[in-house]
Amino acid sequence: MAKVLMITGDFVEDYENMVPFQALMAMGHDVDAVCPDKKAGDMIATSIHDFEGDQTYSEKRGHNFALNATFANINAADYDALYLPGGRAPEYLRLNAKVIEIIKYFANNNKPIASVCHGAQLLTAAGVIKGKKISAYPACQPEVKMAGAEYLELPMDGAITDGNLVSAPAWPAHPAMLKQFVALF
Repeated sequence: MAKVLMITGDFVEDYENMVPFQALMAMGHDVDAVCPDKKAGDMIATSIHDFEGDQTYSEKRGHNFALNATFANINAADYDALYLPGGRAPEYLRLNAKVIEIIKYFANNNKPIASVCHGAQLLTAAGVIKGKKISAYPACQPEVKMAGAEYLELPMDGAITDGNLVSAPAWPAHPAMLKQFVALF
């Protein structure tokens, strides 16, 4: 079974954090959920994004999520795959040099990476998607294109694999995204 690193943070999208975390563990994989400046046992706040007919998603306070590993202790070489959830967290996580270094390590070593929704902001900041076909939440389209990738507008329940990278527009794509991600293990 694979050892998966999940980089998450405050106001990550609740489903995009919790569902893959639990599903990957239910499949028998080890998943370490980490956040910069936090340690195992610390909590992060999540947000719930929903599609209710407005021009963009609505945002509500979600659950508290307990981290199960300490970011400062992470060695990327110890992991087989990387999962990047969306929500608000990628906005500020992309400013952390170690987060970017970890993402580059996975990309440069052709290890599986999954990104959903605004997780693409982390991929663009790391500069690892040039020439790739990428899906993300539609609001991330300009960033994806500026990073040299081809943005794919998929249905909200769709996902795409390009090499070692699986991407999807939002949490309704979990079944497709997780199936493709695990196939890369």
